Amino acid sequence: MTAPDGKPAASGRRLLLAAVAGGATAVGAGLALWRSRPAATPAGPDAETAWLWQTSFQQPAGGELQMASLRGKPLVLNFWATWCPPCVKEMPDFDRFHREHAGRGWQVLGLAVDTPKAVRDFLQRLPVGYAIGLAGFEGTDISRRLGNTQGALPFTVLLDARGSVLHRRLGETRYEELAAWAART
Repeated sequence: MTAPDGKPAASGRRLLLAAVAGGATAVGAGLALWRSRPAATPAGPDAETAWLWQTSFQQPAGGELQMASLRGKPLVLNFWATWCPPCVKEMPDFDRFHREHAGRGWQVLGLAVDTPKAVRDFLQRLPVGYAIGLAGFEGTDISRRLGNTQGALPFTVLLDARGSVLHRRLGETRYEELAAWAART
C-alpha cells in the first residue's frame, strides 16, 4: 500500500518495523538459548557420571575427598543419614563388603546426607572402615542425578571401573546383594 506521494503508507511501515523487530527478537532468543545450553557430555562408558568425578567432599575427620581419586576402580556409593534407621542398619554390611572386597579393588564410599556434627558424633559411636564424605543436604540432589528419582534414603549405586552405573538400589542393601553384584562384574 502506498500513499499518493509514492511512499509506503504508515500501516505498511509499521508492519515492516514489526517484522524486523520480531526477527531480531527471534535471533536474540535463539542466541540466548544456544549460549545457555549445557556443556557437551563426553561420549564413552562414563558419560552419565562424568560430572561426579569433578566433585569433592569434606571428610568427618578433616580433609577433602576428591572423587577423581576413586576413579578407575569399581565403587559402591551409598547415600545415608544418621537419622535414617535402614541406613544405620545396613552400615555393618557395607563395612563387611569393604573389608572382604578391598583386596579385589572394590571401594566403598558413604555420602552422608546430614550435618557434619551429627555424622562426627555418630561415627564416634559406630566407626566404619570405609570412606565417608559429608554431602550435606545437597547429597539428595547428587543422588537424584544418579537415578534416585524419589530422593529417599538409603540409596546405593554401584559403578564399574569406567564409571558406568551397573546397579541402583533404593532402600536397605544387604551384604549378600553387594557380594552378588560384585561377582557379576
